[in-house]
Amino acid sequence: MPTVPTRPTAPRAAALARTFRAVAIAEACSWIGLLVGMAFKYLVVFDDLGVRVFGPIHGALFVAYVVIALVTARVFRWGAVTTLLALAASIPPAATIWFERRAVRRGELGDERTGSWRA
Repeated sequence: MPTVPTRPTAPRAAALARTFRAVAIAEACSWIGLLVGMAFKYLVVFDDLGVRVFGPIHGALFVAYVVIALVTARVFRWGAVTTLLALAASIPPAATIWFERRAVRRGELGDERTGSWRA
């Protein structure tokens, strides 16, 4: 008999929301770090150390953000538009922070104070 997926408990949903928020902020910071590294490479010291440091970090956080965004979209039952906005936010620098703030403001990551979430 196949099992029916169940809703996660409120603490697990809250933990997922916190993880999404942390990864979104980290991805934006790594994007900014990569841009600074690129500025130093091409404008200041002509050395690619900043890109060699921030490039892999940003790459890993970009992939982590996309994965966590898809998981969060499924668990919190985001619509197609919200999910596509979350994914599109990974492309422009620091847009993941904008999307994370938008999701919190609209209650799309649940209510962290009470642990409740819409399903």
